[in-house]
Amino acid sequence: MDKLDAMHMFVRVVETGSFTKVAQEFATTQPTVTKQIAAMEARLKVRLLNRNTRGVSMTEAGALYYEKCKIIVNDVAEAENVVKVRQTQVQGQLRIGSSVAFGRRVLIPLAMDFMKHNPQVQVDLSFEDRYTDLVANGIDVALRLGKLADSSLGARMLGINPWVLVASNTYLRKHGTPRRPSDLKEHSTLIYSSVQGNDIWRLRNASGEPVSIPVTGRLRSNNLSALLAAARSHMGIAALPRYVAQDSLKDGRVVEVLKTCRLHEQEIHAVYPSPRLVPQKVQSFIAFLQGKFDDAWWEELPRGG
Repeated sequence: MDKLDAMHMFVRVVETGSFTKVAQEFATTQPTVTKQIAAMEARLKVRLLNRNTRGVSMTEAGALYYEKCKIIVNDVAEAENVVKVRQTQVQGQLRIGSSVAFGRRVLIPLAMDFMKHNPQVQVDLSFEDRYTDLVANGIDVALRLGKLADSSLGARMLGINPWVLVASNTYLRKHGTPRRPSDLKEHSTLIYSSVQGNDIWRLRNASGEPVSIPVTGRLRSNNLSALLAAARSHMGIAALPRYVAQDSLKDGRVVEVLKTCRLHEQEIHAVYPSPRLVPQKVQSFIAFLQGKFDDAWWEELPRGG
Protein backbone atom coordinates (compact mmCIF):
# COMPACT_ATOMS: atom_id res chain seq x y z
CA MET A 1 0.00 0.00 0.00
CA ASP A 2 1.40 3.43 -0.88
CA LYS A 3 1.91 6.32 1.52
CA LEU A 4 -1.19 8.22 0.38
CA ASP A 5 -3.46 5.21 0.93
CA ALA A 6 -1.96 4.72 4.39
CA MET A 7 -2.61 8.40 5.21
CA HIS A 8 -6.20 8.04 4.06
CA MET A 9 -6.60 4.96 6.22
CA PHE A 10 -5.14 6.77 9.25
CA VAL A 11 -7.53 9.71 8.76
CA ARG A 12 -10.52 7.39 8.67
CA VAL A 13 -9.40 5.50 11.78
CA VAL A 14 -9.25 8.80 13.65
CA GLU A 15 -12.65 9.92 12.33
CA THR A 16 -14.47 6.63 12.92
CA GLY A 17 -12.58 5.52 15.97
CA SER A 18 -12.69 1.98 14.66
CA PHE A 19 -10.16 -0.21 12.86
CA THR A 20 -12.97 -2.60 11.95
CA LYS A 21 -15.12 0.05 10.22
CA VAL A 22 -12.12 1.31 8.25
CA ALA A 23 -11.30 -2.25 7.18
CA GLN A 24 -14.84 -2.52 5.79
CA GLU A 25 -14.52 0.82 3.97
CA PHE A 26 -11.26 -0.24 2.33
CA ALA A 27 -12.47 -3.80 1.63
CA THR A 28 -9.69 -5.31 3.68
CA THR A 29 -9.22 -6.91 7.12
CA GLN A 30 -8.85 -5.34 10.55
CA PRO A 31 -5.35 -6.83 11.04
CA THR A 32 -4.27 -5.22 7.74
CA VAL A 33 -5.41 -1.79 8.93
CA THR A 34 -3.64 -2.28 12.24
CA LYS A 35 -0.48 -3.32 10.39
CA GLN A 36 -0.58 -0.23 8.15
CA ILE A 37 -0.91 2.16 11.09
CA ALA A 38 1.90 0.36 12.94
CA ALA A 39 4.12 0.62 9.85
CA MET A 40 3.37 4.35 9.62
CA GLU A 41 4.34 4.83 13.27
CA ALA A 42 7.53 2.84 12.75
CA ARG A 43 8.49 4.95 9.74
CA LEU A 44 7.82 8.20 11.61
CA LYS A 45 9.34 6.84 14.86
CA VAL A 46 6.46 8.25 16.88
CA ARG A 47 3.24 6.89 18.37
CA LEU A 48 0.18 8.33 16.60
CA LEU A 49 -2.69 6.52 18.27
CA ASN A 50 -3.49 5.24 21.70
CA ARG A 51 -5.53 2.04 21.64
CA ASN A 52 -7.55 0.66 24.54
CA THR A 53 -10.76 -1.26 25.13
CA ARG A 54 -12.82 1.93 24.87
CA GLY A 55 -11.54 2.81 21.41
CA VAL A 56 -8.87 4.89 19.74
CA SER A 57 -7.49 8.31 20.66
CA MET A 58 -4.77 10.47 19.14
CA THR A 59 -1.51 11.32 20.75
CA GLU A 60 -0.28 14.92 20.51
CA ALA A 61 1.88 13.95 17.54
CA GLY A 62 -1.05 12.02 16.09
CA ALA A 63 -3.30 15.08 16.25
CA LEU A 64 -0.74 17.19 14.36
CA TYR A 65 -0.24 14.47 11.78
CA TYR A 66 -3.99 14.00 11.37
CA GLU A 67 -4.55 17.67 10.50
CA LYS A 68 -1.88 17.56 7.79
CA CYS A 69 -3.03 14.20 6.45
CA LYS A 70 -6.63 15.37 6.29
CA ILE A 71 -5.65 18.36 4.11
CA ILE A 72 -3.63 16.13 1.78
CA VAL A 73 -6.36 13.49 1.48
CA ASN A 74 -9.04 16.11 0.82
CA ASP A 75 -6.88 17.89 -1.78
CA VAL A 76 -6.30 14.62 -3.64
CA ALA A 77 -10.02 13.78 -3.54
CA GLU A 78 -10.86 17.27 -4.86
CA ALA A 79 -8.28 16.95 -7.66
CA GLU A 80 -9.69 13.58 -8.70
CA ASN A 81 -13.23 14.94 -8.60
CA VAL A 82 -12.30 17.87 -10.85
CA VAL A 83 -10.85 15.48 -13.43
CA LYS A 84 -13.85 13.15 -13.22
CA VAL A 85 -16.28 16.02 -13.65
CA ARG A 86 -14.41 17.32 -16.70
CA GLN A 87 -14.37 13.79 -18.10
CA THR A 88 -18.15 13.50 -17.82
CA GLN A 89 -19.12 17.04 -18.88
CA VAL A 90 -18.79 18.79 -22.21
CA GLN A 91 -16.48 21.64 -21.26
CA GLY A 92 -12.94 22.93 -21.61
CA GLN A 93 -10.77 23.45 -24.67
CA LEU A 94 -11.31 21.17 -27.66
CA ARG A 95 -8.45 21.26 -30.18
CA ILE A 96 -9.60 20.06 -33.61
CA GLY A 97 -7.36 19.34 -36.61
CA SER A 98 -8.11 19.06 -40.31
CA SER A 99 -6.68 19.63 -43.77
CA VAL A 100 -6.85 23.25 -44.94
CA ALA A 101 -9.59 23.01 -47.60
CA PHE A 102 -11.82 20.66 -45.61
CA GLY A 103 -11.32 22.73 -42.49
CA ARG A 104 -12.13 26.05 -44.11
CA ARG A 105 -15.09 24.85 -46.16
CA VAL A 106 -16.60 22.10 -44.00
CA LEU A 107 -15.26 22.06 -40.46
CA ILE A 108 -15.61 25.74 -39.54
CA PRO A 109 -19.42 25.89 -39.83
CA LEU A 110 -19.73 22.53 -38.02
CA ALA A 111 -17.47 23.68 -35.18
CA MET A 112 -19.43 26.91 -34.74
CA ASP A 113 -22.70 24.96 -34.63
CA PHE A 114 -21.22 22.61 -32.01
CA MET A 115 -20.12 25.60 -29.92
CA LYS A 116 -23.63 27.05 -29.99
CA HIS A 117 -24.95 23.82 -28.46
CA ASN A 118 -22.09 23.55 -25.95
CA PRO A 119 -21.39 27.00 -24.47
CA GLN A 120 -18.77 25.69 -22.00
CA VAL A 121 -16.49 24.45 -24.80
CA GLN A 122 -13.67 26.55 -26.25
CA VAL A 123 -12.56 25.37 -29.71
CA ASP A 124 -9.06 25.67 -31.16
CA LEU A 125 -8.98 24.86 -34.89
CA SER A 126 -5.68 23.74 -36.47
CA PHE A 127 -5.47 23.29 -40.26
CA GLU A 128 -2.52 21.50 -41.88
CA ASP A 129 -2.31 19.60 -45.17
CA ARG A 130 0.69 17.61 -43.98
CA TYR A 131 0.33 14.65 -41.62
CA THR A 132 -0.02 15.85 -38.02
CA ASP A 133 0.99 13.84 -34.96
CA LEU A 134 -2.04 14.22 -32.69
CA VAL A 135 -0.21 13.60 -29.44
CA ALA A 136 2.83 15.77 -30.22
CA ASN A 137 0.61 18.65 -31.36
CA GLY A 138 -2.00 18.35 -28.61
CA ILE A 139 -4.89 17.63 -31.00
CA ASP A 140 -7.96 16.19 -29.26
CA VAL A 141 -9.67 15.05 -32.46
CA ALA A 142 -8.88 15.36 -36.17
CA LEU A 143 -10.95 14.84 -39.29
CA ARG A 144 -9.01 12.85 -41.86
CA LEU A 145 -9.88 11.89 -45.42
CA GLY A 146 -8.91 8.60 -47.01
CA LYS A 147 -8.10 5.13 -45.76
CA LEU A 148 -6.49 5.10 -42.34
CA ALA A 149 -3.21 3.35 -41.69
CA ASP A 150 -3.14 0.86 -38.83
CA SER A 151 -2.23 2.71 -35.66
CA SER A 152 -2.95 3.03 -31.96
CA LEU A 153 -5.30 5.96 -32.61
CA GLY A 154 -8.98 5.78 -31.91
CA ALA A 155 -11.13 6.30 -35.00
CA ARG A 156 -14.76 6.60 -36.05
CA MET A 157 -15.92 6.58 -39.67
CA LEU A 158 -18.31 9.45 -40.39
CA GLY A 159 -19.09 9.15 -44.09
CA ILE A 160 -17.80 9.44 -47.65
CA ASN A 161 -16.14 12.33 -49.49
CA PRO A 162 -16.85 11.99 -53.25
CA TRP A 163 -14.77 13.60 -56.00
CA VAL A 164 -15.93 15.00 -59.33
CA LEU A 165 -14.41 16.07 -62.67
CA VAL A 166 -15.14 19.70 -63.58
CA ALA A 167 -14.31 22.21 -66.29
CA SER A 168 -15.69 25.50 -67.55
CA ASN A 169 -18.08 25.63 -70.49
CA THR A 170 -15.61 27.92 -72.24
CA TYR A 171 -12.85 25.30 -72.02
CA LEU A 172 -15.17 22.52 -73.21
CA ARG A 173 -16.44 24.54 -76.16
CA LYS A 174 -12.86 25.16 -77.25
CA HIS A 175 -11.40 21.69 -76.62
CA GLY A 176 -14.43 19.41 -76.77
CA THR A 177 -16.29 17.49 -74.07
CA PRO A 178 -14.89 14.08 -73.03
CA ARG A 179 -17.36 11.27 -73.74
CA ARG A 180 -15.40 8.40 -72.18
CA PRO A 181 -12.52 8.19 -69.68
CA SER A 182 -9.91 7.56 -72.40
CA ASP A 183 -10.74 10.99 -73.89
CA LEU A 184 -9.05 12.59 -70.88
CA LYS A 185 -5.67 11.73 -72.37
CA GLU A 186 -6.27 14.41 -75.01
CA HIS A 187 -7.09 17.15 -72.53
CA SER A 188 -5.17 19.52 -70.31
CA THR A 189 -5.75 18.44 -66.75
CA LEU A 190 -5.22 20.30 -63.48
CA ILE A 191 -3.33 17.99 -61.17
CA TYR A 192 -3.57 17.81 -57.40
CA SER A 193 0.01 17.09 -56.35
CA SER A 194 -0.78 16.02 -52.78
CA VAL A 195 -2.32 12.74 -53.92
CA GLN A 196 0.03 9.83 -54.47
CA GLY A 197 0.03 8.78 -58.11
CA ASN A 198 -1.57 12.08 -59.08
CA ASP A 199 -0.62 11.67 -62.77
CA ILE A 200 -2.97 8.68 -62.90
CA TRP A 201 -6.68 9.31 -62.49
CA ARG A 202 -8.62 6.27 -61.35
CA LEU A 203 -12.32 6.08 -61.93
CA ARG A 204 -15.09 3.67 -62.80
CA ASN A 205 -16.73 3.85 -66.22
CA ALA A 206 -20.46 3.74 -66.94
CA SER A 207 -20.37 -0.05 -66.57
CA GLY A 208 -18.72 0.18 -63.16
CA GLU A 209 -15.39 -1.17 -64.37
CA PRO A 210 -12.23 0.40 -62.89
CA VAL A 211 -10.21 2.49 -65.34
CA SER A 212 -6.80 4.13 -64.84
CA ILE A 213 -6.05 7.09 -67.12
CA PRO A 214 -2.61 8.74 -67.37
CA VAL A 215 -3.10 12.53 -67.50
CA THR A 216 -0.93 15.53 -68.24
CA GLY A 217 -1.31 19.24 -67.67
CA ARG A 218 0.52 22.53 -67.39
CA LEU A 219 -0.63 23.27 -63.84
CA ARG A 220 -0.30 21.20 -60.70
CA SER A 221 -0.80 22.35 -57.12
CA ASN A 222 -1.16 21.01 -53.60
CA ASN A 223 -3.98 23.51 -53.06
CA LEU A 224 -7.49 22.53 -54.12
CA SER A 225 -8.73 26.12 -54.28
CA ALA A 226 -5.97 26.93 -56.79
CA LEU A 227 -7.10 24.08 -59.02
CA LEU A 228 -10.72 25.21 -58.82
CA ALA A 229 -9.69 28.76 -59.73
CA ALA A 230 -7.76 27.40 -62.73
CA ALA A 231 -10.76 25.36 -63.87
CA ARG A 232 -12.98 28.45 -63.61
CA SER A 233 -10.36 30.32 -65.65
CA HIS A 234 -10.78 27.82 -68.52
CA MET A 235 -7.35 26.18 -68.07
CA GLY A 236 -8.44 22.56 -68.09
CA ILE A 237 -10.27 19.72 -66.34
CA ALA A 238 -9.83 19.31 -62.59
CA ALA A 239 -10.59 16.40 -60.28
CA LEU A 240 -11.87 17.93 -57.04
CA PRO A 241 -13.76 16.91 -53.92
CA ARG A 242 -17.38 17.72 -54.55
CA TYR A 243 -17.52 19.99 -51.48
CA VAL A 244 -14.79 22.15 -53.07
CA ALA A 245 -16.56 22.40 -56.43
CA GLN A 246 -20.13 22.65 -55.12
CA ASP A 247 -20.61 26.44 -55.20
CA SER A 248 -19.04 26.77 -58.64
CA LEU A 249 -21.24 23.96 -59.97
CA LYS A 250 -24.31 25.69 -58.59
CA ASP A 251 -23.51 29.06 -60.15
CA GLY A 252 -22.40 27.55 -63.48
CA ARG A 253 -18.77 28.68 -63.27
CA VAL A 254 -17.88 25.02 -63.91
CA VAL A 255 -19.86 21.97 -65.03
CA GLU A 256 -19.46 18.31 -64.26
CA VAL A 257 -17.57 16.23 -66.81
CA LEU A 258 -18.15 12.51 -67.44
CA LYS A 259 -21.21 12.35 -65.22
CA THR A 260 -21.73 8.66 -65.89
CA CYS A 261 -18.31 7.84 -64.45
CA ARG A 262 -17.39 7.79 -60.80
CA LEU A 263 -14.12 8.95 -59.30
CA HIS A 264 -12.61 7.51 -56.16
CA GLU A 265 -14.34 8.31 -52.88
CA GLN A 266 -12.52 9.04 -49.65
CA GLU A 267 -13.62 7.83 -46.25
CA ILE A 268 -14.11 10.56 -43.66
CA HIS A 269 -12.86 9.62 -40.20
CA ALA A 270 -12.68 11.31 -36.83
CA VAL A 271 -9.43 10.20 -35.19
CA TYR A 272 -8.27 10.82 -31.63
CA PRO A 273 -5.15 9.98 -29.62
CA SER A 274 -6.39 6.78 -27.96
CA PRO A 275 -9.48 4.54 -28.10
CA ARG A 276 -9.36 4.25 -24.29
CA LEU A 277 -10.80 6.76 -21.80
CA VAL A 278 -11.94 9.16 -24.50
CA PRO A 279 -12.81 12.57 -22.93
CA GLN A 280 -16.47 13.47 -22.92
CA LYS A 281 -15.86 16.60 -25.01
CA VAL A 282 -14.36 14.41 -27.77
CA GLN A 283 -17.14 11.83 -27.52
CA SER A 284 -19.74 14.59 -27.74
CA PHE A 285 -18.12 16.23 -30.77
CA ILE A 286 -17.92 12.90 -32.60
CA ALA A 287 -21.55 12.15 -31.71
CA PHE A 288 -22.46 15.61 -33.07
CA LEU A 289 -20.69 14.79 -36.36
CA GLN A 290 -22.55 11.50 -36.78
CA GLY A 291 -25.09 11.95 -39.56
CA LYS A 292 -23.51 15.17 -40.84
CA PHE A 293 -21.91 13.33 -43.78
CA ASP A 294 -24.86 11.25 -44.96
CA ASP A 295 -26.36 11.36 -48.46
CA ALA A 296 -25.50 14.56 -50.40
CA TRP A 297 -24.04 16.34 -47.36
CA TRP A 298 -22.05 18.79 -49.51
CA GLU A 299 -25.32 20.37 -50.68
CA GLU A 300 -26.05 21.47 -47.11
CA LEU A 301 -22.88 23.53 -46.79
CA PRO A 302 -23.31 27.31 -46.48
CA ARG A 303 -22.23 29.11 -49.62
CA GLY A 304 -18.80 30.65 -49.76
CA GLY A 305 -16.38 30.37 -46.84
